[in-house]
Amino acid sequence: MKLVTFTDATGAAPRVGVADDGTGEVRDVSELLPAGAGVLEVIEDWSTLGPVLAERAPSLAARPLDSVRLLAPIPRPRRNVFCVGKNYRAHVAEFGRSGYDRPDRSEDLPEHPVVFSKATTAVTGPFDDVLAHAGVTSELDYEAELAVIVGRGGRGISREAAFEHVWGYTIVDDVTARDLQRRHSQWLLGKSLDTHCPMGPYAVSADEIADVSALQVESSVNGEPRQSAPVKDLIFDIPELVATISAGITLEPGDVIATGTPAGVGIGFDPPRFLAPGDVVEISVTGLGRQRSRIV
Repeated sequence: MKLVTFTDATGAAPRVGVADDGTGEVRDVSELLPAGAGVLEVIEDWSTLGPVLAERAPSLAARPLDSVRLLAPIPRPRRNVFCVGKNYRAHVAEFGRSGYDRPDRSEDLPEHPVVFSKATTAVTGPFDDVLAHAGVTSELDYEAELAVIVGRGGRGISREAAFEHVWGYTIVDDVTARDLQRRHSQWLLGKSLDTHCPMGPYAVSADEIADVSALQVESSVNGEPRQSAPVKDLIFDIPELVATISAGITLEPGDVIATGTPAGVGIGFDPPRFLAPGDVVEISVTGLGRQRSRIV
């Protein structure tokens, strides 16, 4: 099932919808949910609400997806987005070759997952503008990523049980201010500027994805292909990430884990090709849809 959060041209309160990207339609299912429930609450109570939506949503009136404004499927996560750095081999190499973060930067693969976070206020919709933040950063970069959405929480989750805790998947652009990332060493500021986490368009339940490792993560800038890699190229796979993060931190329903970006980011070019106002970044992941963001 593909869940969306949407509003209309009047700016009415956000609604929950079930989308069909094959037909380009969405069905408003808000009336089937407890008052005030959003996608996060649906995921939290999926064992009860999932069957209700599966049974009753197809009979509801449909409207064109392009007639509504899609927000991030989880517009405001309950806590920061978990993110993983340097998790594709070729990206580790390009980042190391750049020597950008420090002169002694290595191309060696990390021995353990590099985990950081993005503030919840960075999250924005899949077709919303991304702020350039002139005066704060001059080195804006894109990072296309598959993101995991936690369904059943827990601590000390084993690799073997990891997928039992995965509700589904979405797309995240881990927009990065490289100069802030370099200047502050810890990555929170460089990763968390407002609008620097486009998410969606859909939250896709895991039962729709037969083999997550076969999904292709791709990006383009102004129509020029930049990134393309299968999820199977991850250094640390989804079970390893879930096990590592949950070893001493309790994961909660609705938590989002961005799994890392492939090679082809702006910093990997010589010279670097950073984003500028007017640029358009498009990101897609097989089966999860496509997002499109303009830098302003």
